[in-house]
Amino acid sequence: MRLVVARIGRAHGVRGEVTVEVRTDAPDQRLGAGAVLHVPDGGRRRELAAAGRPTSLTITGSRDHNGIRLLRFAEVEDRGAAEALRDTLLEADVPEEADDDAWYEHELVGLTVLDPGGARLGEVAGLQRMPAQDLLVVRTPLGEHLVPFVRAIVPVVDVAGGHVVVDPPAGLLDADGVV
Repeated sequence: MRLVVARIGRAHGVRGEVTVEVRTDAPDQRLGAGAVLHVPDGGRRRELAAAGRPTSLTITGSRDHNGIRLLRFAEVEDRGAAEALRDTLLEADVPEEADDDAWYEHELVGLTVLDPGGARLGEVAGLQRMPAQDLLVVRTPLGEHLVPFVRAIVPVVDVAGGHVVVDPPAGLLDADGVV
């Protein structure tokens, strides 16, 4: 299975290094030297292929620079080639994991959101990764709300059953909490 693990930002320096927005919980494992990343179907894949740019990239260097991840690829030799990849999503081949307490965004989006009593509140519209904790984007009749994705508020995630249970504190899903 392939999952998005990063998005290329701007070029850094003149030798083809790029900044990346990390989108994985295991950056050292997924973004280490020797890893092969792929531009997903859709996205910019056709555009890059038509321009003769690579759609698979092999990492030759990965480092932290003042809190920003920098990558160097075998296929990118200069700043111009690096800039051409700006805003490109990168996928990695990841094994199917049997972790009962880990979910990917594509597994959560579309799940029905229920309260502890079983009443329908809405549906999961997305997942926002934040430094302190992830936030579920919950679409309700009142609009979209950001719900901290912590066990105290989201005690049940049943992907196979098609729902999550949200036990929101007072005011979290009210009209005032609309994003």
